[in-house]
This record gives sequence, C-alpha cells and structure tokens, in this order.
Amino acid sequence: MIIHSGTDSIPHPEKLREALRDVIDPEVGMNIVDLGLVYLIEVEDDVVCVDMTMTSLACPMGEMIVEEVESALRAVVPSGVGIEVALVWSPPWEPSMMSDEARRHFEW
Repeated sequence: MIIHSGTDSIPHPEKLREALRDVIDPEVGMNIVDLGLVYLIEVEDDVVCVDMTMTSLACPMGEMIVEEVESALRAVVPSGVGIEVALVWSPPWEPSMMSDEARRHFEW
C-alpha cells in the first residue's frame, strides 16, 4: 500500500472507510460499512480502490450505491486521485458479515 506523500495526502484506508459510513443502502436504511458490503479499501499509487458487494445479485440499487461511494470518497481525497469501485460477488454476502451494531439493529 502506497500512501501519497505531500501536503494533500490520501487519507488512511480506515479514514476512507469512515467516509463510506455516510453511504446508506436505501433498501434497508443502514450504512454499507456496517452491513458488511465493503470488502476492501486499498490505496495504490494515486488511486483509491474499493471492492464491495450488494446483499444480492438482483439488488436494483447497485449502480446508485456505487455512485454514492465514489462521491463520498471524492469528498475526502485530494483532486487528481483516482477512484475505482468494483462490485464483486465472491465471497457472496451473508448476514454474518454485518457489524454487531447492524445485527442488533436488525435483531439477528
């Protein structure tokens, strides 16, 4: 992992993860991080790479959520930094991937 050096450095992946807590899955009303939809956040050179999934292959909100992820990241990374968001399906999402807070919320 290479973090851009200089005055406009790319935030650490954990800070990027915090920014993604603002992205809400509208079908369930919970942020995508606590739902366990964000699998990977890496910074390589001047590109932020995110691998994420949806709760199902048939999720009609996938494209909208990906756009919101890009927007949330764009708000916290310096201009000129690339953002790549990939929807992945392996491993398939399951409820055990949710945070303890999300499981309590849904009473699972």
